[in-house]
Formats: sequence, structure tokens, C-alpha cells
Amino acid sequence: MFLDLFYGLREEGVPVSLQEWRTFLTALEKGLQGASLLRFYHLARCCLVKSETYFDAFDRVFARTMRGVEGSFGDDVTEKVLEWLRDPKNFGELTPEQLAELERLSSDELMRRFLERLGEQTERHDGGDRWVGTGGRSPFGHGGQHPTGIRVGGTGGRRSAMKVAEERRFADYRTDRTLDLRSMRVALRRLRQLTRTGLATELDLDETIDETCRNAGEIDLVFRPPRKNDVRLLLLMDVGGTMEPYYEPVSRLLTALHEERGLREFEAWYFHNCVYDHVYTGARLTRAEARPTADLLRRLDSRWKVAIVGDAAMHPSELLEPFGGIDPRRAAATPGIVWLQRLATHFQRSVWINPDPATGWDGTYTTKLVRRLFPMFHLSVDGIAQAVQALVGARA
Repeated sequence: MFLDLFYGLREEGVPVSLQEWRTFLTALEKGLQGASLLRFYHLARCCLVKSETYFDAFDRVFARTMRGVEGSFGDDVTEKVLEWLRDPKNFGELTPEQLAELERLSSDELMRRFLERLGEQTERHDGGDRWVGTGGRSPFGHGGQHPTGIRVGGTGGRRSAMKVAEERRFADYRTDRTLDLRSMRVALRRLRQLTRTGLATELDLDETIDETCRNAGEIDLVFRPPRKNDVRLLLLMDVGGTMEPYYEPVSRLLTALHEERGLREFEAWYFHNCVYDHVYTGARLTRAEARPTADLLRRLDSRWKVAIVGDAAMHPSELLEPFGGIDPRRAAATPGIVWLQRLATHFQRSVWINPDPATGWDGTYTTKLVRRLFPMFHLSVDGIAQAVQALVGARA
């Protein structure tokens, strides 16, 4: 049974490692779960699940392996039964003595009785004090007088149910939501490559000890250069047109990068739809703000990381034809695709961050062409983390 739980979690995509599984088995050997199914559930989830993102997947697997329920919760509860449960009737009244007696039921005893009733019951039931149904004094069902009990269907009018058994209406926590500023900063923290450069001003304690030992106890201080982030980042941002709905998330990305003080160097430039002969220091794209794109390639060496933010959605001529730019005042003889190829080949690592939903990328011709040149990631928590990983390589 336990191996079914392990393999079931792996099949559902829950990243359970052997070390976490051994920790779980060790906890079981020590009896930390006690005699309670609820404690066993929480112990397993604590040891095997690293993120709340996987809570629903864990619950599905736990239900299948521990109780034999296939699929998601609620599959065995037909719509007809749920409709019946939403129509309470035959309410009864409990005496104070009966209420006090029912309140003394523990959660384990209540669950045991509930499973026992489910195994015995063959039809709907209204009222009474034993079966799963509506009204009455039974601790199982809804609309009755039991002070705690297990609510099945209906609504929690008294908000006093000890347990709730009904169709799940929750959703997995999502990690693809548009970033706010704080989550943007967290996602960018990995944009670091620490190297030792500059003057040797940091005490190297290990080497000092080794050198002192070699000198028969005579202290010989050894210094080394401090570790600093060696990442140089070039940010190119599409502005205007189809990018206007994404003003806020792109602004948050730019703000977070400006506040990421660990970057060795950072530059941000604007373009519209595609990079052509010029990029711009401001979003108005005036001549005074224009700088030759070729100057960037001459001035910035291949060690710079490049992140291009845009939806890559444009008329194919804007990308493929000479003088294809949408604004005739800024038309250039060199096609945009050529400039993108130059950027992709000049810099060792570059990515394209697209705010459009990833499900639509393959439906846009120009987006498919851009994806052949740059790895493309979504402007989301996962997308930013993946883009940073692609820029810096293996995590330090």
C-alpha cells in the first residue's frame, strides 16, 4: 500500500525523492502517526509534499491508495444524490442531554461510524438519527440538529461540522499568474553568477589556517577578492500597440530589474514590434532617443545576457521584408529578422519573454519564427524562473 502511494505520487507529477520517502518511513517506524488516519495523512503530506501546488494531487493519490477511491473526490456522488442533499426536510429537535452526548464523539469515532453507515445504507434517508441524509438528528448529512458531525452536501448553515464530505470545488494553487512586484523580485534573485574579481580584500579563513600550519604556527593571513555578481543584462522591450494591455506587468519587470542591485551592469532599451536599425532610450521612440542597434553589438561583448520582452505578434512583412517596419518614418532597409539573428548569434545567452498566453504562440506565424531564434518563456512566475535559468545556466 505504501509503495502504491509513492508511485502514485510520482505518476501524478508530485516530485517525491527517495530521501523524502525514507524520511516518511522513518517517521512511521517511530510511530509519529499514532492510531489516527488524519495524523497519518498530515504526516505523509508534511514529509512528501514540498509545495502547496501539489496538495490537490496528493489528496487524489491518498484517496485512491488509502480508501480505494478512483479519480477525483466526488466521483461516486451522483448528481441525483447531490440534488437530494440540497433539499433538506424532516428536521428534528434534540434535547440538551442528547446534544451533550453527541458533542463527546471524537473525530476518529465519527469517521468510523460514517464509513460504517455508508457500507450499510442502500437508499436515501430523511430525518432520523442514524443514516446519512437530511434533517433529523443524525451526525451524517446536512440540515439536521447535530452540533458537529460530518456534513455531506448542502451548505454549512451552522458552521459547526467537524468534517465535510462533498464534491471538491477547490483548484490547485497556480504558479502561472501574472507577476506582482514582490514575486517578480523573488523570481529574479537567481539572476546571479558569483565570481571573485577585484582587489584581494576578503580574508580567506581556510587558506589562512593552512598557510599558518605550513609555517609551524606563525600566522600568515591570506586574502582573496570578494565574490560579486558578474551578470550583465541587456533588456529590450516592445512598447505600444498590442503591448499596451501588458503595461503593468512589463513595468513591474523593469522596476524589479532596476532594484536588483546585484547585477554588475544593466541596460534597458525600447523598440516597437521588432528590433530594427535603432533602439530607443524612451518609449516615445523619438529621434533624440534613438541609438544605432549596431552600436550595442559593438559596445557589449558576448558575455552580456539578453532578455527581449514582447508578444512577437506582427505582420509577417514587419519581420521578413526590407522597409517592413509598421512606422514608415522609421523604416529600415535591413529586415527585422536579420537584426534578431544578429542578436541571437552575438550574445551567448538570450531569451524572449512573451506576455501573451503560451497556448496562442503556435497560432501566430511571426511568434513561431521568433521561437526558432530564441527560447521563449511566459511572463509569469514559472516563466521568469525558467528564463533566468536559461540565462545563467546551472544554479549556483
